[in-house]
Amino acid sequence: MEKTQQLHIFFFPFMAQGHIIPTIDMVKLFASRGHKATIITTPYYVLLLSKTIQKTSVYGSLINVLTLEFPCAENGLPQWCQSLDMASTPDLLSKFFKATTTLGTKLDQLLQQHRPDCLVADMLFPWATDVAARYGIPRLIFHGTCFFALCATVCVYRYAPHKDVTSDCDPFLIPNLPGEISLTRSQLPDFDTDDVETQFVKLFREINETNERSYGVLVNSFYELERVYADHYRKGLGFKSWHIGPLFLYNKMDEEDRANRGMEPSIDEHECMNWLNSKKPNSVIYVCFGSLADFDDAQLLEIAHGLEASGQEFIWVVKKGKHEGVKAEWLPVGFEKRMEGKGLIIRGWAPQMLILQHEAMGGFVTHCGWNSTLEGICAGLPMVTWPVLADQFYNEKLITQILGIGVSIDNRRWSMFMVDCMKREATENAVSRLMVGEEAEEMRSRARALGEMAKGAVEEGGSSCSDLNALIEELKQRKMVPDSS
Repeated sequence: MEKTQQLHIFFFPFMAQGHIIPTIDMVKLFASRGHKATIITTPYYVLLLSKTIQKTSVYGSLINVLTLEFPCAENGLPQWCQSLDMASTPDLLSKFFKATTTLGTKLDQLLQQHRPDCLVADMLFPWATDVAARYGIPRLIFHGTCFFALCATVCVYRYAPHKDVTSDCDPFLIPNLPGEISLTRSQLPDFDTDDVETQFVKLFREINETNERSYGVLVNSFYELERVYADHYRKGLGFKSWHIGPLFLYNKMDEEDRANRGMEPSIDEHECMNWLNSKKPNSVIYVCFGSLADFDDAQLLEIAHGLEASGQEFIWVVKKGKHEGVKAEWLPVGFEKRMEGKGLIIRGWAPQMLILQHEAMGGFVTHCGWNSTLEGICAGLPMVTWPVLADQFYNEKLITQILGIGVSIDNRRWSMFMVDCMKREATENAVSRLMVGEEAEEMRSRARALGEMAKGAVEEGGSSCSDLNALIEELKQRKMVPDSS
C-alpha cells in the first residue's frame, strides 16, 4: 500500500478487560486492511497484548504497542490496582477514575511525537478529544456498546424523564426513543440521578458533551440487529457514526485463539470441550456475569439452588477471589457431588467464546455486558438477562423487548457494589423458561437467525464491512487534505 494511502491509527482503550478485548479486535481489523495500528496501554496489559500480537505476526510491523505508566502512587492507589476490574471498593473506584484523568499529558506527548491520522479513544477519556484537536487529529469515540444503549443514554441525559416520577420504583417511558421502552429510576446509574455534583456526575456530563464535539463514533454492532436505532442515532439524534461489528467475527480465530480470548482460562480448554462433547445439542446453559459484577456468598448460594432446581445441565463461571478456598460456603451441602457430570463450575476466567459456540449450548445466563451479549447473539443463543451496572439494563431491553431472544431475571436495581440478592426461584424459573418448551424454541430460532445475519454483516459487501470501508476512505481523503472538516 502506498504511504499516502496507508493510515496510522492510534487506539487508546480504557484499562478494563471489557474495553481492552474489543479494542484488540479493532487493531487486528485495521492491520488486516494494511493500515498501521498502534495501541496505547499500561505495562500491566502489555503481556496480554504481546501474546495476542505474536499470534497475528502475519501483519508484520503493522501493529505496535506504546506504553504509559498508570499513576497509582500519585493518586493514592495501591500499585496492584492497575485495572478497573481490580477497583473493588468505592474508594478504589474513585481514585482509579481520578488517576485516568491525569493521562492527558502523556497522551499529548505521544500524539505530538507520532502524529497519527486518527485517534480511537475510549468514551471514558472525554478529554482525549481536546488533546487530539491540538494537532488536528480526528478523535473517534469507542463506547463498546450498541446503538440502542447509545440512543437510550442520550435520551435519558437530554430529557431526564426520571425526574417526573415520584419514586424509584415508578416506571417511565424514555422520550424520543423508538418503541415503548420503560425503565425505573432504580435501574439508572447514580450519576444519572444524583442531584449533587459528584466526580462521576461530572465525568459523565463531560462524556455526553464530548459526544457532540468528536469526529464520530465507532459502534461494535451490525445494522440488521438494530436498524431502527442505528438510523435514530444518526438522523434523529444527530451523531456521525459507523457500525463495524461484530468485531471478533472478522478474525478467523482457531480454537486456541477462542480459548485464550482475554485472560488465560482457569480450566484446560480440552477438559472443558470433552465435558461438552458428552452432552446433547442445546442441552447446556452457560452462566457467567463478566469481570466486574461481584456477587456475595448469599447470592451465589441462591444461584446454586436455582440451577439445581431447574434440572438443567450447566457450566457456571464464578469470579476468582474471595469465593476460592477448600470449603465453598457459597455452595449447598453436597452440591458438587450431586451435580457431578451434570454441572461444571469454573472458578476464574473461562474460555467463553469456545463454550458459547459449542453445539451443546442451549442458552446463556448473562449480566448483559455488550461483549458477552454480542458473543451470545453470534452463537445463536437465547439469554437469561441479569443486568447489574453500566449499560446493562439498556442491553437487557434490547435482548428481551426488541429482539425477543431473552427472559429477564427481573433485577430492578443498578449497583456497582451493593447488588440486590435475587432468590433461587427467579433463577429456576428463568432458566427453565429459556431451555424448555415452545417459547424457548422460538427464542432459539430467532437468536440463530440473528447469528447468521451477524456473519453476513462482516463479509465483503455486508453492512458492517461496507461501513468500515466507508470510514477508511473518509480518513484517507482527510489525510490527503488535512484542513478538511
